[in-house]
Amino acid sequence: MARLTAIQLNSVTNVDENLAKIRKILKEVPQTEQHLVVLPECCLFFGGKDQEQLLLAEQDQQNQKLVAALASIARDFAVTLVAGTIPVLAPTNKSKALVKFYNRSCVFSPAGQLIASYDKIHLFDVKVSDKTKAYRESDHTQAGSHTTVANIGFAQLGLSVCYDLRFPELYRQLQQQGADIITVPSAFTKVTGKAHWHVLLQARAIENQVFVIAAGQEGVHQNGRETWGHSMIISPWGDILAIKDVGEGFVSAEVELSNIARIRANMPVATHNQFNVQLKVPK
Repeated sequence: MARLTAIQLNSVTNVDENLAKIRKILKEVPQTEQHLVVLPECCLFFGGKDQEQLLLAEQDQQNQKLVAALASIARDFAVTLVAGTIPVLAPTNKSKALVKFYNRSCVFSPAGQLIASYDKIHLFDVKVSDKTKAYRESDHTQAGSHTTVANIGFAQLGLSVCYDLRFPELYRQLQQQGADIITVPSAFTKVTGKAHWHVLLQARAIENQVFVIAAGQEGVHQNGRETWGHSMIISPWGDILAIKDVGEGFVSAEVELSNIARIRANMPVATHNQFNVQLKVPK
């Protein structure tokens, strides 16, 4: 058996305060030997301006505080930690004047080692009927250029982030690369979350016959942005095993990973699939 846990936050623009929240919540979560914990997108800094995320990335390049603090949490609680996302400064492109950051999801072992990372590929540049009205993530964020499936010992872990959820080709690629579990740290807007969050998460689990762990930001944030929350854990059959609608806290479920093989054997969609997905990622 393995335990899967999603942490739901209303992160603020103070790194230390967010770290303290995460630790407080984790103290309430049942502990097991094989334990995967997922934090939301922008877990250590949210509710400010994208320019502030860039400044944080520039500062952290010098002291590596963010990675060290998250590694310490994984080690102290002896969990495999998918640390939502943090801003990481992107290499300067001489052909472009703008400095940007990657929205990076980091995976830490129970010993606190950084074992894998993924930079969000699909950037949220859309108009939405909420208080923010329009989002231009690409103004300060550099799109990632590769998919990631990591061996965490008891499972193969595929990584995705928030807006990636709308692109099924990415999830099929992760499944073809061996993923048993796919994580979705997010800061879904309230409007789009209410409309599509549940159904998209269940579809990605059912299509690829994987466990899905979605950890979200929730509530009204300092800049007025509203996020949907509804963090959840979904089985390879599409069942919602646990969900936290609103508020900060966690959802957790013990799962039998061997059920993946049984479901795939009984419904061999990967074998029957006539399309070989070749995912094109930004250069």
